[in-house]
Formats: sequence, C-alpha cells, structure tokens
Amino acid sequence: MGKYLEAISDFVFCEDVIQKADVILIPGATRVAIPERAAELFNQGYASYVAVSGKYSSKRTDFPHERLKGTKYQYENYTCEAEFLKSVLERNGVPKEKIFQESESRNTLENAEYIRGELKQKNFTFKNAIICCQAFHARRIQMTYSLVFPNVQFYICPVTTQNIDKHNWYMSENGIKKVMGEVERCGKYFCDTLLKVKLEGDE
Repeated sequence: MGKYLEAISDFVFCEDVIQKADVILIPGATRVAIPERAAELFNQGYASYVAVSGKYSSKRTDFPHERLKGTKYQYENYTCEAEFLKSVLERNGVPKEKIFQESESRNTLENAEYIRGELKQKNFTFKNAIICCQAFHARRIQMTYSLVFPNVQFYICPVTTQNIDKHNWYMSENGIKKVMGEVERCGKYFCDTLLKVKLEGDE
C-alpha cells in the first residue's frame, strides 16, 4: 500500500522552487497561514503585487469567522474571503495599493476566472506568478490556474494548514477525507474546466 500512498501524495502535494514573479495570487482562503506566507514572500521581494480572490464557499452563506478563533484576527468582522486576505496582508506589511481584489468568486475555477477579469480591467499583465494555497489543494490549484492562464508560468507555494501535509495526511480521518476528496475533484475540475476552455475557444 505504501507505493500507492506515495503516488497520491506526490500527485496532490505539488510544490515548486519559488522564483521572483510579477504577482502573488491567493485563491479564496480562510486560513491565516496562507496570507501570512504571501506577505512574507512579498516582503522578501519575490513579487511587487498580490492579488486575492474569494467571496466564501458555495456551501456557505457567510464568512467562517469560527476558523479565526485563537488568532489575532478573530475579532474582525470580515464579509468575504478576499477582504480577510487583504486585511491580513496589510497587517503584515503589504501596502494596500499593491493589492488587487475580487470578492465574488465561490470556487477554485471562479477564483481564477474572476481575478483574471479584475487584472485585465486594471490593465495588469503578467508572465509569471506565485500561488499561495493550502498544501492539499495545490494540485487542483495548479491544474485550474494553468488552464485559465495558459501562457503564465506558475510557482506553487503550498502552506500546511489543518495539520495536513504530504507526510501525515493518511494518519487521520480528516486528512484522508481532504486528500482523497482532492483526488476526486482534480478529475472533475480538470474535465469541466478543459471542456469549458475548449468550448470557449471554438466560439
């Protein structure tokens, strides 16, 4: 069974050597470690801009403030993921004028498509980007964004959240459900997104 676990781990938990890029992208997220890592990269000079996405999950009707309990952000009244991400970035040294924001997307594909529209509207073009995301979400992020931005070089910067990483996910029920759920969604997202991109290209 070990080789199958290793194969799944290598597929889901992808990671790149981080290079300097035009922008750091953060798909919709509610875990503090992700924007804090993005701010760290910004402050280290890896990019001059950050672009954040997200309203809240399609499974919810509001921002999940309970996930911020025990953090210094727990008393803030965020209305959406993008507002939360922008706030954390600013509190960690990223100037607000260096942050692009879209606040309507509710899934990974929309995260990519809507921020593409926002950046296009602002006449911001880029050839490469760092993406900060949950570690177990990395492959789906990579696949989706690569289809939406076919001419952009991406560097995936995974952040361990919920105590789930490449080496321990199969040791907990939550880890197993999260990672195997990603395997399933990678197939669906890739199929749906590929078909959508192809149909748009045929028009």
